[in-house]
Amino acid sequence: MILVERSAHVAAPIEVVWDVVQRAEQLPAWLAGVRAAEVLSGEGFGRRQLVQAGRGSAHEAEVIAYQEPTLIGWRERARGAGSRAEARTEIYVQLTTDEEEGGTIVRLIVVRWPAGPVKAALLRLGLRRVGADLEDSLARLTDLAAVG
Repeated sequence: MILVERSAHVAAPIEVVWDVVQRAEQLPAWLAGVRAAEVLSGEGFGRRQLVQAGRGSAHEAEVIAYQEPTLIGWRERARGAGSRAEARTEIYVQLTTDEEEGGTIVRLIVVRWPAGPVKAALLRLGLRRVGADLEDSLARLTDLAAVG
């Protein structure tokens, strides 16, 4: 298992940030590496969505954590030829009201279970990039939430 997390303060109320992060169609606007996303079925906990990465890969995702307005998490599994069932990624977005400064503290967490030791080694080499992507995502989310 490989875990990367980043957090940031967003100068917007928790409800505004929640409205952005819980909508699948908003993922490309703020989550780095996502080119498109659509709901396949359901809503809230158990919702299924299709997430297309900028590199052309597509992942089916299922919402596995949903506590309005503080937590959403989904599990992605690769689709298509050559994908391995044991490889998966979980992404969590945790929101907390910032009592001191106002606004919202956003914590992004990515947990990956790679398909085998070679993939694990490659993922570890790319941890810096994953962290940079999370920081970019937080910056984009900050801008989106400020617009409201």
